[in-house]
Amino acid sequence: MAQYDQIASVGRQSTLATNKVLKNTYMLLSMTLVFSAVTALVAMAVGISPMVSMIMMFSAIGIIWFVLPRTYESSMGIVWTFVFTGLLGASLGPMLTYYLAMPSGPAIVAQALGGTAIVTFALSFYALATKKDFSFLMGFLMVGMVVIVAAIIANIFLSIPALSIAISAAVVLIMSLMILFDTSRIVNGGETNYIRATTNLYMDIYNLFIHLLSLVAALTGND
Repeated sequence: MAQYDQIASVGRQSTLATNKVLKNTYMLLSMTLVFSAVTALVAMAVGISPMVSMIMMFSAIGIIWFVLPRTYESSMGIVWTFVFTGLLGASLGPMLTYYLAMPSGPAIVAQALGGTAIVTFALSFYALATKKDFSFLMGFLMVGMVVIVAAIIANIFLSIPALSIAISAAVVLIMSLMILFDTSRIVNGGETNYIRATTNLYMDIYNLFIHLLSLVAALTGND
């Protein structure tokens, strides 16, 4: 009997720990998404150049590769998460300005934002409600990302519009599956650090948005 009580106690502690990671992740994710939106609006108002945008993007990549992994277990991790997401948000300034300048630009951006929100909420809810383990997707996602990177590099030289559309569609699919994968890792106890979980989900949503934006513009004949 005591053994069963001990097992039940461990199970309850594990559930509480998972729920805490989940709560902290979505709280931090919400704040970073709002912060990114603010920095994007500021970048648009200031009118930063594409070169500055690129520098911000590479700086953010440097932070997520070299700085954040060393601070995931400390309070500085939260600070660097805001720096990272703020830079990525601001780097969207020139892109958003470009799309908003199109004849139906505001509608395109609104559709991309709405689509991103719907996909994110729907897939996150599904992963949370079913508690299904999507770890089996890892191999497919890894191969998919390698193929996409190779296609992006190839299209830099080929500049084929149809390939650009195909790449955006593929990224939208892969990022949607990544949201399922990353959320299920939290739900099933595979991810125990909410800062790392936040940055993973943020990157999923960020890439989903920019490629959905490109896809919507292309399909409406505005790109």
